[in-house]
Amino acid sequence: MVMSVEEKRPERKPTRIKNYDYSSAGAYFITICTKNRAEILCNIVGGDVLDAPIKVRLLPYGEIAEKYIKQLNEYYENILVEKYVIMPDHIHILLRVKKGASRTSPPTRQHSSVSRYVSTFKRFCNKEYGENIWQESFFDHIIRNNEDYEEHIKYIHENPTKWYYENK
Repeated sequence: MVMSVEEKRPERKPTRIKNYDYSSAGAYFITICTKNRAEILCNIVGGDVLDAPIKVRLLPYGEIAEKYIKQLNEYYENILVEKYVIMPDHIHILLRVKKGASRTSPPTRQHSSVSRYVSTFKRFCNKEYGENIWQESFFDHIIRNNEDYEEHIKYIHENPTKWYYENK
């Protein structure tokens, strides 16, 4: 028996909060994973010698991803990439949507949603890669207050060290 495409796909839970305006001003913690969690973006190195710093050494795919993360600030006038980290199989981005972005505006380069930013990033990367390396969707967390913001900044900062010791 041959299964249809719809039957083969696992059922996905919605990753966005229903009826939330993802173009509204605020901070968002975004996680974008590689397809099949392939470790193709970077290597986490260091730590072999006492007190040697743990570092992210970007691989070619990671270098391209970093280039387009940095260009998001230039491409969209209403966002700011505040902090990011490229890990072997995923990327974390703390993104701020500036005031002035609204759902009432047509989706343009000036006013758009978090989903549009992520899809633009993936599209630019994939064009340069010559293939799609990303999972279909992405994960997001809406930053709710200053404490939540600080926790996610810390998480981004500490993620390479955590990865290193968990995968050593």
